[in-house]
Amino acid sequence: MTSDTTPAALDALQAWVGRSETNADAVTPQLAERLSATIESSRGAAFARGAEFPQMWYSVLFPRVVPRSQLGRDGHPALGDFLPPVPLPKRMFAGKRIQFVAPIRIGDELERVSTIASITPKQGSSGPLVFVTVRHVVSNAAGAVVIEEQDVVYRDSALAKDGGAARPAAPAFEALHRSDTIVADAVMIFRYSALCFNGHRIHYDQPYATQVEGYPGLVVNGGLGALCAAEHLHEAWGGVRLARLTTRNTAPLFEGVPFRIESREGAEPGAIEFRVVTEAGKTTLQGSATKEGA
Repeated sequence: MTSDTTPAALDALQAWVGRSETNADAVTPQLAERLSATIESSRGAAFARGAEFPQMWYSVLFPRVVPRSQLGRDGHPALGDFLPPVPLPKRMFAGKRIQFVAPIRIGDELERVSTIASITPKQGSSGPLVFVTVRHVVSNAAGAVVIEEQDVVYRDSALAKDGGAARPAAPAFEALHRSDTIVADAVMIFRYSALCFNGHRIHYDQPYATQVEGYPGLVVNGGLGALCAAEHLHEAWGGVRLARLTTRNTAPLFEGVPFRIESREGAEPGAIEFRVVTEAGKTTLQGSATKEGA
């Protein structure tokens, strides 16, 4: 791909703002069982129809389904389908902001309307970046259940193997709760990618991830780290239900690297702050949540 990041080329992307698409999906007991097995959930639910679907588990729904001939070199759907044809070769999940409106239940038939909300070029320390924000509204027969804004960042391929320039040390995080150590191996990453119908080769094709994309190993899905964080919040904070959740991916997490989730009270009533941090002390995801009713 030619990285034409001239002002004219980037301005032309604004024509994609406002484009939307609608997709349907269903929450089945089998999907819940497979996701529970993948993350080794401790919820112990029977996943019967009518039972509540855990709040963050909807993130594996609504995969983009396109023929293999319409995939790009990286295994993702080719640009210019729904997402704009950003002239930068690497794309990564950057973060999300979620509002939980109403419970999703196993057996629900859902609809998601996705709209490109904004396209924002920026200049990073390692070169040009383009952030694309997509707004999703998920509904069941009764109305909206989840509203989510998701950020995708596009960047040049000429980056350090750790995912970018060195950052200053983060301030100390005085955790109130810590999860057990988690290690995402190749099987866990593959299973999660399969549930999401995510064909991005950085998650399962080690030669591609290391020799083409320049990573030190397979990359753990950004959504998988966020899902592990949400499971920690449920377990550590007494089965809390959330009204809102925000995550920001700050660095890639790689296969076989031990990590844990840490959380603490936030500054506002009902707020929780959390992070995903490796045993070496590198924070790969930061987030905040608001308890329901706060």
